[in-house]
Amino acid sequence: MKKSDTIYIAGHTGMVGSAIWRRLESEGYSNLIGRPLEELDLTRQADVEQFFKNEKPDYVFLAAARVGGIHANNVYRGEFIYQNLAIQNNVIHTAHEHGVKKLLFLGSSCIYPKLAPQPMTEDALLTGELEPTNEPYAIAKIAGMKMCESYKRQYGDDFISAMPTNMYGRGDNFNLKNSHVLPALIRKFHLAKLMRNGDHDAVLEDLSRDNATTDYTDYTDDLIEELAEKGVTKDYVEIWGTGSPRREFLHVDDCAEALVFMMKNYDGEQHLNVGTGEDLTIKELAETIKDIVGFDGELRFNPDYPDGTPRKLLDVSKIKSLGWEPGISLEQGIQRTYHWYLSQ
Repeated sequence: MKKSDTIYIAGHTGMVGSAIWRRLESEGYSNLIGRPLEELDLTRQADVEQFFKNEKPDYVFLAAARVGGIHANNVYRGEFIYQNLAIQNNVIHTAHEHGVKKLLFLGSSCIYPKLAPQPMTEDALLTGELEPTNEPYAIAKIAGMKMCESYKRQYGDDFISAMPTNMYGRGDNFNLKNSHVLPALIRKFHLAKLMRNGDHDAVLEDLSRDNATTDYTDYTDDLIEELAEKGVTKDYVEIWGTGSPRREFLHVDDCAEALVFMMKNYDGEQHLNVGTGEDLTIKELAETIKDIVGFDGELRFNPDYPDGTPRKLLDVSKIKSLGWEPGISLEQGIQRTYHWYLSQ
C-alpha cells in the first residue's frame, strides 16, 4: 500500500475498525475513508454500490459486522446471520466489480468446530459441528471467508481473510446484556467495587452509560436486586458457567497491527489465524481482572448457565512464520482497557 492510496475501513467506528484506523494513521496513511451506519447501511446493496462508485477505494478492510456474546448470538440468531451475510456479500462483490486492489475480510475463530483439536489450525475449518449458540454468526463468517477464496480462484481478486481470536480493548462493548466475557467482567467487578465501597453515586453514574430504560436516579433496593440478577453485588460477582473453559485473548491494537501486516505481506488463498497462541481458564481470567480492578469480594460461578466451547486456542504458527507476533501481554492489555473504560 502506498501512503496516498485510498483505504476504506468498513466498520471504522467499531472496536477493530477504529484500531485499524489508528494503526494506519500512525504509519502515515492519510487517505482513509469510513462511514457510520446512519450514513451508509452496508446491508443495502444499492447504497454500497453508490459509495464505491463515488469514493473509488484502492484497499478495503472489511471489519463491519453484527457482533455480540453468547447470549446475543443465541437470542438474535436471525439478525446475526442475515445482517452479516448481507454486509459481506455487498462489500466483497462490489469491491470485485470496482477493481479494488486488495480486500481483507475479518472473520472469527468461532468458525472452527466446537470440538476441534487444540490448538486449532487453519485446516480445521469445516471438519466438524459448530458451537450451537453462535452457529448462525459462524456460518455467515465462513461464507464470507469462502467468498473471498472463491473470488480469488475465479477472478484472481486479491481478497484475503484473517481469523482473529477473542479480542478486547479500547472501544469494546461493556453493556452487561450483550458484551463479551472480558469487558463484561471488567464492568461487573468495577460496579461491585463501587457498591462495596459505598459509592452509590458512582454506581448510578456508571449505569447511565447504557442508556437503559430504567431511570437510575436513586440507589434503591430494586436497583440492588436488579444488579444482583446480573451477578453484581457488594459481596460477590457471579459468572456464567463453571469457569473451566479455556480462552485466548488478543488486544485489539495487536490485532490491528496484524491486519495491516497481512494487507502488506500476505496474498495466500487460505485464511490466517491471528492470536497470541496462549490461553487461560475463565476462572483465571476473572481472578486477573478482579485483582486489576481492585475488588476484594468473592468470586462465584453459576453452572446452570452454558460454558460454550470447552477450549478455543488458535495455532498462529503461520502468521508468526511471516514475521508478526503480538506485543501486548494480557495483564497490560486489561490494565489499558480498564483505564480507557474509566476515562469514558
